[in-house]
Amino acid sequence: MKFKAPKWLSVAPVAAALVISLAACGGGSSQPSSSASTDALAGSDQQTLDKYTTAEVTPIDKIDKSKLGLITDGTLRVGTLSDAPPNIFIDGSGKFTGYDNELLRAIGDKLGLKVEFASTDFSALLSQVANKQFDVGSSSISTTDARRKTVGFTNGYDFGYMAVVTKNDAKVTGFADLKEGVRIGVVQGTVQDDYVTNTLKLEPVRFPDYNTVYGNVKNGQIDAWVAPSQQASGQVKDGDNTKIAEKVVNTQNFTAYAVNKDNQPLIDALNSGLDAVIADGTWAKLTSEWYKDRPTAAEQTPQGWKPGSKAVQLPAK
Repeated sequence: MKFKAPKWLSVAPVAAALVISLAACGGGSSQPSSSASTDALAGSDQQTLDKYTTAEVTPIDKIDKSKLGLITDGTLRVGTLSDAPPNIFIDGSGKFTGYDNELLRAIGDKLGLKVEFASTDFSALLSQVANKQFDVGSSSISTTDARRKTVGFTNGYDFGYMAVVTKNDAKVTGFADLKEGVRIGVVQGTVQDDYVTNTLKLEPVRFPDYNTVYGNVKNGQIDAWVAPSQQASGQVKDGDNTKIAEKVVNTQNFTAYAVNKDNQPLIDALNSGLDAVIADGTWAKLTSEWYKDRPTAAEQTPQGWKPGSKAVQLPAK
């Protein structure tokens, strides 16, 4: 696997559509995820991104839980995915788990809130949060400016990479090979969909979920999958005749939880809970547990980036 990283890193990340038949639909018929051109692999300066990060948070004991505008008092109703390990998935016992969801459970514990998860497609998640079908969206959501027109976001809790997944003997060896004539799969509505459509100016084959797009890599129906690298790592397994051909640091936007943009009290409360789990070491513990390639503090907090508000400090090792 090839791996590229810039000289410095700021932050990142990382459907109603039916499975698209390549023979019938060519590159797919869904509309582009955004009309504006954005390059998810372009570097971003921390000063620009910091305009979205709060200077500090409200102390946990000052949060008024009666003002959070929850669908059910005392409970966070969360929309998430079922098939995107290690971040958001259902385990063998039927439990919603993964890095993002376990971190949200820890935040809920700090706030004294029960957390209930329900499965949805990523392409529907943000509109469901905006329409108050869910209190929170948990799905490694990159916080693009276009998405901020639909929902609000907490402070960041993660950064990410983008990856190209192929069969072992594929002619596609990385991002440079994504050109006209290559059948490129994406999950509809993701940053990867936006990247292929609006940056590369190509028409991808859009799928409703991660399992389906990966299955189409394995059976050769598509040449490559442009994926969040965490989800790529969770899908690619020994014996599948597939590989992560290349991954690149995605530095454009951090990853955060989505909330109805008019519900500032809930955004503030979640930011308070996030700072609390950062300060007590829970964030670092979960990061090392779920991301085996980030065992140390330096790998968890690259130069120029840290989770939570500007005020919170990671505990000393």
